[in-house]
Amino acid sequence: MFGIFDKITEFFKELLIGGIQTNLEDMFIDINSRVGELATDIGQTPMGWNGEVFSFIKSINDSVIIPIAGLIITAVLCIELINLVMQKNNMHDTDTFEFFKYIIKMWIAVWLVSHAFQFSMAVFDVAQHLVSQAAGVINTSATVSPDEIVAMVEQLNEKEVGELLMILVETSLVKIAIQIVSLVIMLVVYGRMFEIYVYSSVSAIPFATMGNKEWGQIGTNYIKGLFAIGLQGLFLMVCLGIYAVLIKTIEITDIHQSIFMVLGYSLLLGLMMLKSGTLAKSVMNSH
Repeated sequence: MFGIFDKITEFFKELLIGGIQTNLEDMFIDINSRVGELATDIGQTPMGWNGEVFSFIKSINDSVIIPIAGLIITAVLCIELINLVMQKNNMHDTDTFEFFKYIIKMWIAVWLVSHAFQFSMAVFDVAQHLVSQAAGVINTSATVSPDEIVAMVEQLNEKEVGELLMILVETSLVKIAIQIVSLVIMLVVYGRMFEIYVYSSVSAIPFATMGNKEWGQIGTNYIKGLFAIGLQGLFLMVCLGIYAVLIKTIEITDIHQSIFMVLGYSLLLGLMMLKSGTLAKSVMNSH
């Protein structure tokens, strides 16, 4: 029939190959652009990430949390004074130096409460410095070049329509899965920033408990939690660096194997970023 069937077959092959190439480009561009954006977001300080939210959290700390912390520290200092008097046989064994130590302890406790928010921000400034240093070491890009995508597509010219249709379905499903993974990664990074803001907004309250031996564990665990959230940023950068190296090691030989390896590495990246908070808390012994 004058080669009409060959022309129809060639038309469908070109259509399917074009769809496959579009899926590959969208798939790699989506996850790689997301990785680049998140690497920038992870390196932001709370003030740099969103100045308006930072101002709101600081006003909450100054107007709401500080007065509550003042009540708590007053109770803690009263308990400490009562214990001091009781330990000295109801003032019969008076030691002036003990009251001098109490005054110094009271001054330090009040100073810590009044500067708790600044201390919290200082922790994340240090964490941001660690992330910046890690970004300088992690210089491997996860970007798959257009030439590599073209090389993958050129291998499809010799395949039949049925196999091309199967590859189109595979790439479509993998693209959707990677988009879901990139969404999860975004939620992890943004969720960490939300956690930083919420955690820092109440910093004065746990700091107010540190003047008492029994209650001091609250403040100690809070400080561990602060450092854990800061350390999580470094872990996130390490995960992104590992992902970038793994993507670069993929050899474009079989398109089926290549796209599923990309999917596997992307799922692994999402899983490890979800576990980054738990790993950081485990290292800092925070709970």
